[in-house]
Amino acid sequence: MQSSSSKATPPPSSDGLQAGLKNRHLSMIAIGGVIGAGLFVGSSSGIAAAGPAILLSYALVGLLVVFVMRMLGEMAAANPTSGSFSAYADKALGRWAGFSIGWLYWFFWVVVLAVEATAGAEILEGWIPAVPQWGWALIVMVVLTATNLVSVGSYGEFEFWFAGIKVVAIGAFVVIGGLAAFGLLPGSDNEGAGLSNLTAHGGFFPEGPGAVLTGILLVVFSFMGSEIVTLAAGESENPRRAVTKATNSVIWRVAVFYLGSIFVVLALLPWDSKAIADKGSYVAALDSIGIPHAGQVMNVIVLTAVLSCLNSGLYTASRMAFSLGKRGDAPRSFARTNARGVPQAAILGSVVFGFVAVFFNYQWPDTVFAFLLNSSGAVALFVWLVICCTQLRMRGIILRENPEKLTVRMWLFPYLTWVTIGMISFVLVYMLTEPDAREQVTMSMLAAVIVVGIALIRERVTGGAGPAAGGGEPDSAAAREPEREPEPSDSAP
Repeated sequence: MQSSSSKATPPPSSDGLQAGLKNRHLSMIAIGGVIGAGLFVGSSSGIAAAGPAILLSYALVGLLVVFVMRMLGEMAAANPTSGSFSAYADKALGRWAGFSIGWLYWFFWVVVLAVEATAGAEILEGWIPAVPQWGWALIVMVVLTATNLVSVGSYGEFEFWFAGIKVVAIGAFVVIGGLAAFGLLPGSDNEGAGLSNLTAHGGFFPEGPGAVLTGILLVVFSFMGSEIVTLAAGESENPRRAVTKATNSVIWRVAVFYLGSIFVVLALLPWDSKAIADKGSYVAALDSIGIPHAGQVMNVIVLTAVLSCLNSGLYTASRMAFSLGKRGDAPRSFARTNARGVPQAAILGSVVFGFVAVFFNYQWPDTVFAFLLNSSGAVALFVWLVICCTQLRMRGIILRENPEKLTVRMWLFPYLTWVTIGMISFVLVYMLTEPDAREQVTMSMLAAVIVVGIALIRERVTGGAGPAAGGGEPDSAAAREPEREPEPSDSAP
C-alpha cells in the first residue's frame, strides 16, 4: 500500500527534478512572464522618446518575441528540459555554444536579482522607513530563496499569485482606462478624447520616424522573461502540452498587456503631458481618471512585479546552473538534487552571487555594479539570436531523430527565422550608434567574447569530452540518473 507521503510527492522528471508544477502554475507563469517591472517603470521614457509612435516600437519588439518564442516552442515541445535553449544550442551548435549562452543567461539573471531586490527595497522602505533599504533587500532575498529551496511547487504557487495580481491589474487598467478614454466610464475625471491624443500633439511621429528605433532600444529589455516557461515546463506533469499552450498564447499576451496598456495611456493623456514624465505613465493615467491613491496602488503592483521577477529570476538562474552542471559545464554539485527534487547547491550558488551584487549596488553603484549591469544588459538579445541560430539546425535534427515530436513548427521556416536573425542583428548594430546604448552593448559583447573564449579553450583542453559530448541533455526516463544529496529518512527522530 502506498504511503500518503509518497502520494503527495510529485514524480521525478527524467533529470531528477520533481514534476511539481501544476497546469495552473505553468499557465500563469506563461501569462505573467511577459509582464516585467520594466513595463510599469520604463514605459514613460519610451513615450517621451517616440511619442505615440512608441506603439510601433512595442509592436515590432512584440513581433520579434512572438517569432523567437515560436522557435523556442518548437524545440521545447520536442524536448522539454531545464536547460532549454542552452541545452539545444549544445546539441545543435556545439558545446561551446551551450556553455557560453548558459553562463551568460545565468549571469544576466543573478544581476537582475540585485536590481529587483533594490527596487523592491526602495518601495518597502517608503512604507516602513524604520527598516533600512539594505535590510529590506536582504529580507526579500532570504524569503524568496527559502521559497525556492522548499520545492518547485512553492515557487510555482508564489509565482501563480504574483503573476495573477499583475494580470488582473493590467487587465483592469486596460478595461477601465479604455472605457474612460472613449468617455464611457461613469464618474471619470477624464473627459475622454478617443483617438485624438494619438495625433493632436505633433502627429503620430512627433519626434520623427527614426524615434521608433530609439523606442525599440528602450522597450526591448522589458520583454525578457517570456522564455522562462520553457525552462519551467520540464518540471510539470505534461511538459509538451504546457509549452505548446504557452507558445500559442504569446501573441495575445503581448497584444493585450503591452500594446493594449500603452495604447490606453496614450489615449487618455497627450504623450508630452508633464504628468507622464513626473509620475510615470500608469500613475498619470490613473490620476487622470480620478482613481484615488493611484501612486500607492501602482507601488503595490510594481512591488508585486518586482517580487515576481525576483522569484522567477532565482528559479531560472538555478535551473540553468543545474543544467550546466549536468552537462559538465559547471560544478558537479549544481547537478545534484535533494529528496524533494530541488537543486539546492544551484539555488544557493546563484543567490550568493545575487547577494554579492546587491552589496556592490550599495557600496559601488557607479563603478562595480554599473560594470555588472552594462556587461549583462544586451544578453537578452544574444539569447534570442542563439535561439534563432539553434532552431535552424535543430529542425533537421528533430526531423531525423524524432519527427513525431515536431508538434510545434516555426512559421515559414527557414525564411522567417532568417528575418528574425536580421532584425535582432539590426537592433544590436543600431545600439552601437546610440551613445546611451553603446556602452551597454560593447560591455555585453566583451563579456560574451570572454565566455566564448573560455568555452573554446576548455573544449580544446578536454577534447570535447564530458557528459554533454555529442549533444544536449537526455530526453528519456532511462537517461543517466543525477546524483542526489543524502537526506534524513522519514523515520529519523
